[in-house]
Amino acid sequence: MHKLLLVDDEPAICTSLTFALEDKYLVSTAGSAQEALAAIAKQEFNIVLLDLKLGSADGMEVLTQIKEFDSSIIVIIMTAYGSIKSSVAAIKAGAFYYLTKPINMDELDMLLTNASDYIGMRSKVEYLNDKLTERHEIAGMVGTSAPMRQILHDIDRVKDVDSNVLISGESGTGKELVAKALHYLSVRKHEAFEVLNCAAIPAELLESELFGHEKGAFTGAVQRKKGIFELADKGTLFLDEIGEMDIKLQAKLLRVVQEKEVTPIGSGYRRKIDVRIICATNRDLKKMVADGKFREDLYFRLNVVTIHLPPLRQRREDIPLLTEHFVNKYNKKMAKQIKGIETGFLEVLSRYEFKGNVRELENIIERAMVFAEEGMLQVINLPVEVQASGMDELNQTDTTRLIPIYIGEDLDLIERKVITKTLHHYHGDKAKTAHILKISERKLWYKIKEYELR
Repeated sequence: MHKLLLVDDEPAICTSLTFALEDKYLVSTAGSAQEALAAIAKQEFNIVLLDLKLGSADGMEVLTQIKEFDSSIIVIIMTAYGSIKSSVAAIKAGAFYYLTKPINMDELDMLLTNASDYIGMRSKVEYLNDKLTERHEIAGMVGTSAPMRQILHDIDRVKDVDSNVLISGESGTGKELVAKALHYLSVRKHEAFEVLNCAAIPAELLESELFGHEKGAFTGAVQRKKGIFELADKGTLFLDEIGEMDIKLQAKLLRVVQEKEVTPIGSGYRRKIDVRIICATNRDLKKMVADGKFREDLYFRLNVVTIHLPPLRQRREDIPLLTEHFVNKYNKKMAKQIKGIETGFLEVLSRYEFKGNVRELENIIERAMVFAEEGMLQVINLPVEVQASGMDELNQTDTTRLIPIYIGEDLDLIERKVITKTLHHYHGDKAKTAHILKISERKLWYKIKEYELR
């Protein structure tokens, strides 16, 4: 329900209009300009019905003050002294429309319906503009490693089907980025993308957040509230940390997934929904099913398509590209001019464990840029624990990574040794080998054939 403030110095009008409108709107009243402005300062109102004559106060002055305080409030002027000149002045000052007294209730009802539609349309435009900005965050999924190429392939393959998707992976690997990509690259991209972290909300409140509630359903339910399923209707709902959901609530979620309808708390009827569900977890749901902590039937309903995100330590070759991406991002956000990266900086980063994955890498780059000088990221800008971890590995002699080369040795033989050793080190992964050797995969294939490598 939209919140409506009725401003009139005649108590009888306030009483009669409140009675007529309270079924559709949350109505408050004010008998003076001061009372109205105080109410607007204390709480948000969507619509104001404003009498043009409020005792000695000028309604036009009040209209101007309301618009200065919050230009998004819809103001409808009411007056018993209507004229073309005054109505034009009110519209120019920002009024939505102009009504003459005595109020025609059919006309008022139509006006309020139009105002509500306008509010909904404006909210959707603002929502889509915000989400359009968020779409660029999909660029955070950068990398040329084999795992990243597979993930991007999977996203492209399933983006336009309505099957539920389960995204697994450690914390910080970018599960929400994958969910956003699945939504914003899909046919649902112009509809809502709603996110709910099941671990961030107490179990006793999560049901209301998911399904909504009716006015008076429980203590504190002073008005009807839509659940996130209704908010995501026609769009996508991303349930993060699904493994943290209470098993009793899992049964209710299963019913919604199966029936595609929700029943708000305290309601006796169901509402149909059309929502694509994407879930994410950093827990082993299969083990949770075996341990009786997650419903098997819900698991199979949600796990129609699985996308697994590997930890950053399993795709270290993406670290330079990710670093470049975050440097560009924070150059803009911080108005910095970082143009160079010390060679040792990337060497140390590539040997760090990254238990926090891509999110930790981003935090490290942001911190390094805060302390960077002369437009250059240096090892000294890295946190002490990152420097210590990386330098320890750099200083160790790893004989498994050495390739013996002798004076006077044939260059073709040297090249063969390097390719063979690198292929072996990366367990036959030709994409990684080509990337490390800075040659194309096509050229690597040619060399393998030329040297008859296995």
